[in-house]
Amino acid sequence: MHAHGGSREGLKLGAGHGKTLFFDAPSGLAGDMIIAALVDLGVPEKVVTNAVALLPLKGFHVHFGTRERSGIVATAFDVHVDGKQPERTYGAIRKMLDASKLPRGVKERAQATFRKLAESESRVHRMPIDDVHFHEVGAVDAIVDVVGSAAALEYLGARVVVSPLPMGHGWVKARHGVLPLPPPAVVECLHGLPTYDGGLAFEFVTPTGAAIVAAHAEGSAQWPAMAPERTGWGAGTANLRDRPNLLRVVLGEATSMVPTTTHAVLEANIDDATGELLGHCIDALLAEGALDAWVVPMTMKKGRPAFQLCALAPLAQADDIAAVMLRESTTIGVRRHEVARVTRPRHVEHVATPYGTIPVKVAAGPFGPPSRKPEFSACLAAAREHDVPVRAVLEAAIAAIGAAPQPKALPPTATTVPKRKVKASSGEKKRPRPRARAS
Repeated sequence: MHAHGGSREGLKLGAGHGKTLFFDAPSGLAGDMIIAALVDLGVPEKVVTNAVALLPLKGFHVHFGTRERSGIVATAFDVHVDGKQPERTYGAIRKMLDASKLPRGVKERAQATFRKLAESESRVHRMPIDDVHFHEVGAVDAIVDVVGSAAALEYLGARVVVSPLPMGHGWVKARHGVLPLPPPAVVECLHGLPTYDGGLAFEFVTPTGAAIVAAHAEGSAQWPAMAPERTGWGAGTANLRDRPNLLRVVLGEATSMVPTTTHAVLEANIDDATGELLGHCIDALLAEGALDAWVVPMTMKKGRPAFQLCALAPLAQADDIAAVMLRESTTIGVRRHEVARVTRPRHVEHVATPYGTIPVKVAAGPFGPPSRKPEFSACLAAAREHDVPVRAVLEAAIAAIGAAPQPKALPPTATTVPKRKVKASSGEKKRPRPRARAS
């Protein structure tokens, strides 16, 4: 591996707002490849290293370099471990991240990634999620990959779309013994995302790589409708016989509104539940990952007053959210309608007010002037802190928004094909394995 040249001009903070970041992964992906590709795209190396430095971890150092694959010079990222590292439970990692000084957005992304892994391993090993014991995925290099990728994705702020992912065959040796490829945790993580036979006895997608895309990708497409602006390449460690072991990331503007089925509307008619129970159901559906949940009054047969409980969910999460609807309400059946969804590109800005800095949701695109809305929960917290009515904070935030520069309009964003919303079962670096070797 060669030293990293670093000649590419770096991207600015928020350069991906309102844009699509496409993970093109015909050779699969791993945590180190994702970080390498994002840095090659233009995310400054210090975004990754500064985030990792905020963790209470010792006995390692990181290195950026380059590798050449089929004439393409790609960035490589390695974590060098200087000594033995302790194995960690999901609960220990979650507490470590909670106690860290990572920025909130980075912390939330890292927590979402590790929760995907923990949920997957919990299902595989049939044990409570907090008791899940990470092996390879609890090692320092995997923690660095998760936190480093979270920092890079948060820095860009783009919506993520991933290509269908190749699955290898054969066997891999892990702490629990010999496991089939793809590893069980990978299959669990990728629920709802398209996969296909990769044709080699090789671990194309690692548990860390699977968890990162499962936690952050909004959908999957062979290639999204976009105007590419910038490309980055991340190199894997193994040499594959039939393709370059590379991950390509492409940042660009969405170019059209593709009417592709992306979400599901779930609904149930209920005539035997109280208002308190239905309110709880809404909270439970939103907590599970529903994009919206609501209740509509109606009249059923024999004139019985009733309600329709509804939720909007990404396709990959529809089954889980339907299960919550069945578990938490009194219904005995849930209907499902698949729909397409067109959205305005959105991001968050922060404005200064006499009551502190308030986050503001901004929705842009070619749909007229951008809409801006102060985050109500932040306004409510500021109002309580300063002992003023919440409407005073809202009015101050709206006035500050009006004084801010107006951003240019952005093209429409088309949501593509679905995304869903641990003793680790396999190794985390993409390298040939005994009985699973790419020649």
